[in-house]
Amino acid sequence: MSVNVDTEIARPGDDSYVEAAWQLKERIRHDEDVLKQRKGFFTDAYRRSTVYLLVSREGGDERLMGFAAVRRDGYILFLAVSPKFRGEGVGKRLVGRVAEDHDTITCHARASNENALGFYEHLGFEVDRHIENYYEDGGDAYYLKLGRSNSLTEKLSEFMRG
Repeated sequence: MSVNVDTEIARPGDDSYVEAAWQLKERIRHDEDVLKQRKGFFTDAYRRSTVYLLVSREGGDERLMGFAAVRRDGYILFLAVSPKFRGEGVGKRLVGRVAEDHDTITCHARASNENALGFYEHLGFEVDRHIENYYEDGGDAYYLKLGRSNSLTEKLSEFMRG
């Protein structure tokens, strides 16, 4: 049986997949101690964002592989990839899809989240600044930016070729 992977886009006001996204975020929070937002905050931010989703469909089953919730200015509020699909280019595809709509992409990453920082660095994000006590629990963050020097499309094209 073949697996189809579809890119879905939930525009602001569309809460399609909000519960599946919340469940994925909570699974990651539980396992990795990151993505610690409260449900009300998460749901509100999801509904106000454009959310890019990768969904696998096999037989009658549908599974959320990952999602990126993005503000109008290209700021990624949430990027989450199911542990089952990590290492398969899901995060890269999501960021690439965001890049199609934005010249610059920015985000915060927890300073202690080496996996996230490595991922963003691999894609060409640069640390713009370090912010102490950024998170509610007192954790530090890095503000990351992609698209500063070259156009974002050029950077991702180079990355995809290399």
